[in-house]
Order: sequence, then C-alpha cells, then structure tokens
Amino acid sequence: MPEATQALPPAAPPRAFTPYQRFATGVLTMLQFSVILDFMIMSPLGAMIMPALSMTTQQFGLVVSAYAFSAGAAGLLTAGFADRFDRKKLLLFFYGGFLLGTLWCGLATSFESLLAARIVTGLFGGVIGSIVMAIAADLFEPALRGRVMGLLQGGFAASQVLGLPFGLYLATHGDWHAPFLALVAFGIVGGGLIAWRMKPVNAHLALQTDRSAFAHLLHTVAQRRHLHAFAITALLTTGGFMIMPFASAFSVRNVGIDLEHLPIVYLITGISTMFVAPLVGRLTDRLGALPVFLTGSAITIAMVAIYTRLGPSSLTTLIVINVIMFAGIFSRMVPWQVVVSGIPAPEQRGAFTAVNAALQQLAGGLAALVSGHIVTIGADGRLAHFPWVGNVLIVTTLIVCVLLWQLQKNAKPQTPR
Repeated sequence: MPEATQALPPAAPPRAFTPYQRFATGVLTMLQFSVILDFMIMSPLGAMIMPALSMTTQQFGLVVSAYAFSAGAAGLLTAGFADRFDRKKLLLFFYGGFLLGTLWCGLATSFESLLAARIVTGLFGGVIGSIVMAIAADLFEPALRGRVMGLLQGGFAASQVLGLPFGLYLATHGDWHAPFLALVAFGIVGGGLIAWRMKPVNAHLALQTDRSAFAHLLHTVAQRRHLHAFAITALLTTGGFMIMPFASAFSVRNVGIDLEHLPIVYLITGISTMFVAPLVGRLTDRLGALPVFLTGSAITIAMVAIYTRLGPSSLTTLIVINVIMFAGIFSRMVPWQVVVSGIPAPEQRGAFTAVNAALQQLAGGLAALVSGHIVTIGADGRLAHFPWVGNVLIVTTLIVCVLLWQLQKNAKPQTPR
C-alpha cells in the first residue's frame, strides 16, 4: 500500500542519519548538482550562446525543450523496467550516458550539433532524477524524508552557489563550451564514488509480481492517486519552464544588469537557497507538507508578479527579488517531493518516479517551446511579453494548491514502515 504523508508533527524527534545514510545523501546530492547544473547552465549561457551560434529565441527555446522532450520520452520508455534492476546499476548506466552527452555539448559548434547533444543528454540525464528519488525513498523512512529532500534540493542551490558562477566565469573568460567540459570532469568523480561505495539498492526486486514490463507500467499509471500526482507535477513544472530559459536574457536586456555582474545574482541567490532548502525540509517534517507548500506558493505568486514586470533596476533590487522568489519556489519543491515520495508502494516506486519525471520533462519541454514563441526580442533589444509567462506560473500555482489540498484530504493515514 502507498505510504501516507504525515499530516501532524511526529510524536518524537526523528532519529539521526546513520553514517551510510549521510554518505548516500552526500553522493546523491553530488549527482543532483551535476544534472541540475547541466540544465540550469543553459539559461545564463543563453545570452552568450544565441549570438555565438546566431540563434533566434525560437531556436534557443527548442534547444532547451529538446532536452526536456528527450528526457520525458526516456522516462516513459524505461518506466516499465525501472523496478526490475538494482537501482545502483541503473543509476550508473544512465549517469554514464549523461556525461557523454554533456561532453558532446562541450564540443558543439553549431545550432544543429548543440540540439543533437541536448537530445542525447536528455535521454540519459532525464531519468537520473527519478532514480535518485526512488533510492532516497528506499533508504529513508517517511519521518526523515523532509530533511533528505531538503538536502537533495540543496544540490540545486549548490549548483547556483558553486556551479553557475564558476561556469559563467569560465564562459566569460574563455568560451561558453568550457562549463560543460568542466562538468564532465566533476561528474566522473561522482560516478566513481557511487561505483566504489554505494551498496546495491535491490530490496524491491523481491516484491515484484508483474510478469511483463508493460503490465507493471499499466498497473502503476492506472491508479487514480498516481494520476492525481502526475497532474500536479506537470502543472508545477509548466510555469517554471516558461520563465527559466530567458531569465538571464531578461536580467541583461530588460533589467539592465551587466553580463559581468550576472554571476553575482546567481551566487547570492544560491547561498540563500542553500540555507532555505534544508530549513524547509525540517519544517515539512515538523508542520506537514501542505502548510509549507501553501506558504511557499503565496510567496512565489507575489514575487513572480513583481519579477516578470521589472524594469531597469539596480543589482541589489534584482538580487533581493530573486532571493525571496527562490525561497518561495523551494518552499513548494521540497514539500511536494516529500508528498510524492510517499505515494507509490515500494515495488512500484521506480516506475512511478520514472513516469512522474517523464511528465515533468515533457511538460517543461512544451512550456519552454511555447515560451520561445511568446517571448520575443523587440527592436530595442528588450524581451517583450515576459509578464505573460509569469501569469502562466501564477495560474498553474493556484490550480496546484487546490489539487494538493484534495490529494492530502483523501490520504488515508497509515503507520510508517
């Protein structure tokens, strides 16, 4: 039976992580760092890649969405098999393919070659997140998952604090290819640690009852509660992918921030997020996912409305707005990861997380593609219609709040494993 998310504070403080759980959290966070940075770096590099490869906003939107579409397709194709293998071996296979795709990005010299490289990277990288979440749910009891998800989402923050500024430094002092090549070198270290120290993650294999991969996939997606969760994931992703691809170009062209100062924005925002994400995880374990999620949604709506309508402003103003906005975003992401990790049964966890990640990528790819046609570059060089994509995020956030409330309302309390 699926595990219920705790709606009330635990009666006693949760136990501390074991040494191996600390290692597993650290190495999984390293993977999250590299995979997230590979995707996130495309946004700030957009201001360099578009002129370097003579790309239009539509072509750049296609490059961003190509990763998402291929990642979504890979997730759907592998979902039926996701619970039939040791999750460690599955993780190493897809991580290896991801590093090869990233290397190709670092060698691309045209729009066509970069597009192909992003497709290959997405085919492998898009599945990694779902495997990481399945492993985290296998290794940690429900009462600890808020802390774990907060730390894993800290990989996102670390990619901003360490990865994005360093990547932008390499790009501005060398070439936009350099961040991808550096990421490959870092990724080899993370993959080596997994191969060397991580134990097999295969307890779910003894619970399998479906004879075919197709039957396993069908049984996973046919459950109403699973479909409810998939809808929330898709809507949560849509708004973010509408804004993300053009955030750096908007900061430079509309807000008036110098390209050299852009790393400062990501650095300070990331540092703040490194503190916010674990704090949100602890609050989720203590207060419950729904109150934290609703609070984060309110902050997100307010700040997105301000950010997407921002005109020429100081660097300080942009930083403050980004810090508060990302605090709201992570106050949605972390509690939702806690909720979604407890929805599937252990024997369906791999397939569920694969489908969930696939829908996330497909929704994000479609959103990025549509955003590339909504947002245009005006005669004055500024991005036009950017507030429209902000409105999409606001509407989807409101819908998700209702859907999550319904999901939590219909949850049946169960005793944690």
